[in-house]
Amino acid sequence: MRIVEVGPRDGLQNETAPIPAAAKIAFVDALSDSGVAEIEVSAFVSPRWVPQLRDAAAVFAGITRRPGVVYSALVPNRQGLDQALAAGADKIAVFTAASETFARKNINTSIEGSMARFRPVVAAAHAAGLPVRGYVSTAFWCAFEGHIAPAAVIAVVNRLMAIGVDEVAISDTIGKATPEEVARLFDQLRPHIAAERMAAHFHDTYGRGVVNALAAWEAGIPAIDASVGGLGGCPYAPGASGNVATDDIVAALEERGIPTGVDRRRLAASLEHLAPTASTPAVACRKRAPRSAPPAPSPRVRSAANTRPAKADGPLQPGPSTSVGFSGPRRGR
Repeated sequence: MRIVEVGPRDGLQNETAPIPAAAKIAFVDALSDSGVAEIEVSAFVSPRWVPQLRDAAAVFAGITRRPGVVYSALVPNRQGLDQALAAGADKIAVFTAASETFARKNINTSIEGSMARFRPVVAAAHAAGLPVRGYVSTAFWCAFEGHIAPAAVIAVVNRLMAIGVDEVAISDTIGKATPEEVARLFDQLRPHIAAERMAAHFHDTYGRGVVNALAAWEAGIPAIDASVGGLGGCPYAPGASGNVATDDIVAALEERGIPTGVDRRRLAASLEHLAPTASTPAVACRKRAPRSAPPAPSPRVRSAANTRPAKADGPLQPGPSTSVGFSGPRRGR
């Protein structure tokens, strides 16, 4: 299983207290030493919308690159790509959504508009020899549209593939998916995209992040995004917790004999570099040992313990951590 550590970008972008570039550099270096396969270091976006990541170039310049680790960056447009190329990013990520309403409210364009924006970005990244990931936010549920039909996700994935994206990250933006929904969606996606070109990205809002990740693994998905210590959260989703914790994912996989190559002690120790300047308990105080995951339910069989219902009309608002804002009024997956 390939672990993609998104804490330095997805985990920190919503932190309100400024975190010095030196602390971020030390954080990334510690993560590099933990054995994760890929680290999403930062995003080259407008500092007006994501001030925490205004130092993306400095962070890229300061990190010590470990052979075999991929250092990626999120970009919203060609300008962001040019900055990422200058910084030496190994991989580029772009993002859209399966919900038309969410796309318009969160990235200030339609799904079709996002594809038009990304087409030259993908072409230029490939010309520079870099692979491109495409995030599909709200792949299961949307705060505006409710349940998202698999057909809508398939349509977006097909569009991303058509513009040349190499990998697609299927994202549970508000953390409301169940293992059954995860298995069902990946089953329906497989005729359209090879499993090895997919990744899964979960939030832990309702405590199902780990079991959803296990359901993705059972469906043959080889890459899981996670954020050490569960860092992150949705700026427009009150009550939603952060990303599923890397430490919990590694523990759950290893308990089932699935190798990850990640040193859990080094992973946990990486948070110490953020503690002095962090504004949230998740960053400053989360020193617990990784929890043991419950026995993995089959994705085909509903587990009452892991599928407690979420209110469809609850207080969740949009703002996935993969969303960082283009030129619209929002910032923020």
